[in-house]
Formats: sequence, structure tokens, C-alpha cells
Amino acid sequence: MILSNVEVFHALDEGRLIIRPEPRPRLSTVSQAHSPYDTHSVDLQLGNEITIPSGGQFTYDLTQPGRIADTIRQHSETITITDRQPFCLRPNHFVLARTLEWIELPILPGHETCLAARIEGKSSRARFGILIHFTAPTVHPGFKGTLTLEMINLGPASFMLRPCMAIAQLIVEEVRGCPIHNPSQFQGQQNPAG
Repeated sequence: MILSNVEVFHALDEGRLIIRPEPRPRLSTVSQAHSPYDTHSVDLQLGNEITIPSGGQFTYDLTQPGRIADTIRQHSETITITDRQPFCLRPNHFVLARTLEWIELPILPGHETCLAARIEGKSSRARFGILIHFTAPTVHPGFKGTLTLEMINLGPASFMLRPCMAIAQLIVEEVRGCPIHNPSQFQGQQNPAG
């Protein structure tokens, strides 16, 4: 079951979902027209780190031992973006970024359900040919960390990436029955590589 914005508010208030900083305002008002909470999703913002994979004479082989994050770091450059120095994502280029927000989906004792989520792109970005997050949208119960964004520009023109811009949306789902906690290798990630 996908949570509505009202149920997302309840989950935030109960600590079943943690988003830091919490997106504001919860509701649109006359003075603040935009709320990051749609009917069943929450807008997330772009963090200030972009990881740019380098080309070269190497091949990724995930059957070899080692952490994915270490492999990515070996073959990439990470830069910090600011309002004064945004990043221009050129056509046919791929980068990794992360959300500004730290997300937690705790598995709480004594509850019969818990939460999972999906991170998805925004159609307003996709209409320019920007894929924000693809092939791996699942955020598992028990996860905590920032969310990595795999971004590619498939459009005909460059696209400016600025910190704190709305970049993706989180869709929160209820999981029936609480699973046994099984943290991924990306648990607690704080940078785009993991």
C-alpha cells in the first residue's frame, strides 16, 4: 500500500519515517504556495556532491571481491557544487549524486508493519531528457542514509544541476510483516559512491 501525504505526515510524527531535514511546508498556504508533499510522494533535493566517473582503460567486474563504493571512488572524481558554481550535465553524460535529505525507515519492535520506499525521478526533469534515478528505486526497510541518484542526460541540451533543487520524489509504502533486518552495503551512505 502506498502512503498518502496524510499518512506520510503520521509516519513522520510517529518516527516510522525519518527525513532530515524534513521537507517544509507540509501544506501549501497563501504565503507559501509550494509544498514538497504531493498526494502520495515527497520531493527530495539535490545534495552538494557530484561524482563524475572517469573513462579509461579499465572494466568494472562486480564478480571480483571488494566494495562497490571503493571501485567507484577509484575511477571517479567527486566535486562540490554551490549556487555560484553549479554543475552542467552535458548530453550523454552520466554522474552520481545524492539527496540532501537523510532518510531512515526504521524497523520498530512491536509493530506488525514497517515502511519501505521508492525513489523516482520527476516528470518535470524527464521532459528535458534527464533520468534522475533508474533501475534500482527500492529503499528497503531498515535503511538509513542519503539516497544515491544515478543521473544521465539523454536530452539534446545541457542541464544545470544546483544544490537544493527539487530533483527526485520519494514514494513511501507499507510492508506487511516486519522483516529480519539485513543491512545492505550502502547502509549509512553519505556520499554518492556509497
